[in-house]
Amino acid sequence: MKAINIQDKFSKFSKNWHPHQIAIVDNMQVILAKLKGEFVWHKHEDEDELFQVVKGTLYMQFRDRIEVIKKGEIIVVPKGVEHNPMTKNDEEVHVLLFEKLSTAHTGNVQHEKTQTHYPKI
Repeated sequence: MKAINIQDKFSKFSKNWHPHQIAIVDNMQVILAKLKGEFVWHKHEDEDELFQVVKGTLYMQFRDRIEVIKKGEIIVVPKGVEHNPMTKNDEEVHVLLFEKLSTAHTGNVQHEKTQTHYPKI
């Protein structure tokens, strides 16, 4: 039970689209990730995902619209909703995610960006 300095944790990795686990809360995990460019269209059939933008601006694409999430804001993507996170203008965006331990990185899609192990930092 110690305070976790999120900025310090972000300084420990550089790869984009490689989530790192910083805490577990019951059956949920707290993840940090650095995002740059476009990810992968996917959905999570049984899990919601919460994204909090710590740095930059995230563009969450849905099939019918794009939501803009700025630093200090969150968005919850409900289970079963297809989405694709992206950044613009070569900006690296830092996000904190809160999701179930069972959540697959790219949900129902296998892709070269898919990660099956989240390092603990």
